[in-house]
Amino acid sequence: MHCRGVRGATTADANTREAILKATRELLALMIRRNGIKPEDVASAIFTTTRDLNAEFPALAARQLGWFNVALMCSHELEVPNSLPRCIRVLVHWNTEKPADQIVHIYIKGASQLRPDLSEVPPVDHEELERCIRDHLSQEAKSSHP
Repeated sequence: MHCRGVRGATTADANTREAILKATRELLALMIRRNGIKPEDVASAIFTTTRDLNAEFPALAARQLGWFNVALMCSHELEVPNSLPRCIRVLVHWNTEKPADQIVHIYIKGASQLRPDLSEVPPVDHEELERCIRDHLSQEAKSSHP
């Protein structure tokens, strides 16, 4: 059995307790249904919100769905310019036999626009990266031999 990360995101209609809980319940319900997640197989879940959502902890929605023995944590996202407002994100750590390529990540409502970022990943200069690694290893070797 492996511990897999299941990601999801949604947006709340308003900064109210009801809107945050409703949006989070909908997101979790879809994640559970699409992946076949059982509460006893969930190790933990981390919820984040943008700073404009602070009327309730989104983790309470997981408790409403029966996740009483799951470690839950809430935090705020980084404030990146022009990022999606009223966004709730979750990372569920799930013990499963499913391979990583069969995990279904859920992005709904306004957060559905977050998935195209995977096709817009900036390129990496692999030669520069290899030089950096070699330089670091070289420095490390020199410092360990007085």
